[in-house]
Amino acid sequence: MASLCFAGALDTFDGQRGTIKIAGGTAHIPVMQEAARRIMTYNKDIVITIAGGGSGVGIKQVGEGLVDIGNSGRKPKPEEIDRYQLSMFKWAIDGVAVVVNPKNPVRSLTKDQLKAVFSGSVDNWAALGGAGHAITLYTRDEASGTREVFWQKALDKGDIHSQALFTPSNGAMKTAVANDPFAIGYVSVGHIDPSVAPVAIDGVMPTLEAVKSDQYRISRGLYSNTKGEPTGLTRLFIDYLFTAEGQQIAADKGFIPVK
Repeated sequence: MASLCFAGALDTFDGQRGTIKIAGGTAHIPVMQEAARRIMTYNKDIVITIAGGGSGVGIKQVGEGLVDIGNSGRKPKPEEIDRYQLSMFKWAIDGVAVVVNPKNPVRSLTKDQLKAVFSGSVDNWAALGGAGHAITLYTRDEASGTREVFWQKALDKGDIHSQALFTPSNGAMKTAVANDPFAIGYVSVGHIDPSVAPVAIDGVMPTLEAVKSDQYRISRGLYSNTKGEPTGLTRLFIDYLFTAEGQQIAADKGFIPVK
């Protein structure tokens, strides 16, 4: 869907100059990039840099003063908030979807089946109604907010098999599953496209509508965090995410706006 134009949303950047450094959660990147593109097009004296690294990296880097905004796909832990004196801004809600290769006929699993797959106790698609072939497991590293939410809410903090293959981002996970007919992994609902096939869990498909209605419970907030209360350009950027234009960007990128 084409983005709408909202008069005046960028006016607060008039006369500003400087740099904003952003890092962390990879699910956030499409929204960050589009917001940055609009701001830098509006005002050539503003430079915004965006890096990934995962939620843990975003929280650590903003806490250590290496970036101005640290994005996380989970709420920072109380000890992280205390250690770094974080201020948290949740600007969208996202689901975490189980995905398989589009050639795979298995499009529905129970939660118990999913836990068995990721623990390694079920390791062949034939046991799930698919081809007689070993399952290739893909997961994220422990710095990932996507992994944390998936582990807590989809796997009930159960085991992830030690032989699972690691991918560094939502985009890399999607590419890995798209290129492996026997793969299973998980991505932000906002990253689903025809290159991967979403899997229903306990009969509920991971759609934005299901996340919004709380029928699909594997979901999380998308946070932008700062060290202390944000000021200057950082404050203006975060405020922009909550404007009608910023919330429309989030919706256009496949997330549920909070406003």
